[in-house]
Amino acid sequence: MRYSEFFLYTSREVPKDAEVPSHRLMLRSGMIRKLSSGIYEWLPLGFRVLKKVEKIVREEMDRIGAQEVLLPALLPKSLWKETGRWDLYGKELFRLKDRKDSEMCLGPTHEEIITDLVRSYARSWKDYPLILYQIQTKFRDEIRPRFGVLRAREFLMKDAYSFDIDEKSAEESYWKVYEAYERICKRCGFIYRVVEASTGLIGGKFSHEFMVIADTGEEEIISCMNCGYAANMEKAEFKIKDEKWKMENEKEIEEVYTPEKRTVEEVAGFLSENKNKFIKTLIYESEKGDFVLLIPGEREVNKKKLDDYIGCETKLASEDKIVEITGSPLGFAGPVGLKKKVRVIADISIKGVKGAISGANKKDYHLKNICEGRDFVADEYINIVKPRKGDKCAKCGSEIVISKGIEVGHTFKLGRKYSEPMNLKYRDKDGKEKLVIMGCYGIGVSRMVAAAIEQSHDEKGIIWKLPLSPFDVEIISLNYKDEEIKKVSDRIYNELKEKGIDVLLDERGVSPGIKFNDCDLIGITFRIVIGKKLKEGKVEISKRDGSLKLEVNEGDAVNRFLEIYEKEIKNFSV
Repeated sequence: MRYSEFFLYTSREVPKDAEVPSHRLMLRSGMIRKLSSGIYEWLPLGFRVLKKVEKIVREEMDRIGAQEVLLPALLPKSLWKETGRWDLYGKELFRLKDRKDSEMCLGPTHEEIITDLVRSYARSWKDYPLILYQIQTKFRDEIRPRFGVLRAREFLMKDAYSFDIDEKSAEESYWKVYEAYERICKRCGFIYRVVEASTGLIGGKFSHEFMVIADTGEEEIISCMNCGYAANMEKAEFKIKDEKWKMENEKEIEEVYTPEKRTVEEVAGFLSENKNKFIKTLIYESEKGDFVLLIPGEREVNKKKLDDYIGCETKLASEDKIVEITGSPLGFAGPVGLKKKVRVIADISIKGVKGAISGANKKDYHLKNICEGRDFVADEYINIVKPRKGDKCAKCGSEIVISKGIEVGHTFKLGRKYSEPMNLKYRDKDGKEKLVIMGCYGIGVSRMVAAAIEQSHDEKGIIWKLPLSPFDVEIISLNYKDEEIKKVSDRIYNELKEKGIDVLLDERGVSPGIKFNDCDLIGITFRIVIGKKLKEGKVEISKRDGSLKLEVNEGDAVNRFLEIYEKEIKNFSV
């Protein structure tokens, strides 16, 4: 492709509403254009990258025997009512009516539709196992679309579904897709982690998220470099690093006067005590009932994990509710002597605590020397606080690493969550009807493009890894009007194209500075510069990431580039 003929318009201006690097760089490099809130047009440069991701995903799904289908984007209410998700999904489900007043929705996911398809045909045990997938536009009516295509309302997604007759076969299907996702991430050149995750609105027995590591990632994950354990914050299990408070000797409870001192910081300062000796007592309310939560004084609640554990949205209780449960105003709650019998949940680190400090459930008073087991016992002990640097792996005891990541893939073992309400059954060898066991597997194809940029960019622009680069190489012809430069540029361009290399030739009549700036911005992996050095018979081959820069004879440029290219592409083969 010649640059002068390519529908590509770069910009030096940084968009005001672009909060993360991928959003800024995709707009500036002419990959996408915003049409409305959370809805983007993919322009030729961006679409090239999107198709490369799609090709990798399709190849790896086909490799495990999955079969591709294409399901409608406009879905009838009736199927969603069968599973109850029409009412559960919330406002993210974009609902509408057709001219006949039939209620419909734009598909954010297709569990009901694929289940309906399979129950129409696959009725015998001989029809299984089965994995079907599609690559299609989805729509979720995000309340606050942000970060460009990372959290858009309309997006391209690969969703796959497995169907099996027993648990063993279902798990085999699950791990097939899991391994395919690992190969996809490796082929895209990602630095990534696979983490244990919550099943959320999709539901099911267990799930994993495939997270691309990036400083701008929305989600925090923990991982252990020793045993390989990894999880997102909703599933994270760990041991807190500071458990010195468990070593205190047992003493009698002492009530101390703490006038108007409510927070851990205020009380610790007033009593000249270390904050790590405190039990923070929090009162919550939810549609599933009120409860008390006990955590170490210096820690914060993992709200996502708490909501997942309780099974609904939770919130801190009102002051009236606090008084009702504790008998005191906000700031003086403690686990000893609660006025009302409610569910008490404690972080696992509270177990065995001796000599702790907490509120006395009495205005202006706190208690010292509280001992778990002697003075109070929680109903449940769970890992519910946010991890910190230095905390230990729950599996092997090594120090955990806390990273930020971008979710690009999610796998779910659904079990019978959809087959049961939708009556998806098969007849076994004895003619008995049994429920099919399902799995669900999503990959955000458009999201992967943005994730790649978040992980690999600098102040000048994007740095593409070769598998996703919109072109394999860009030839920068610094003075295309010069007959010799034009001749060599055209020859190298045509020879590389004949060898199957995807080439962009910048032969525009603009300054070298503009050409180099645009080249850095769009981030093509390799570049060949043809300019003044041609007088000495030399051209320059380099990589956008700065790891390669060498001068070669112009007559040997194509062969040298092909050697470098072949070596590079092998780094991403699996």
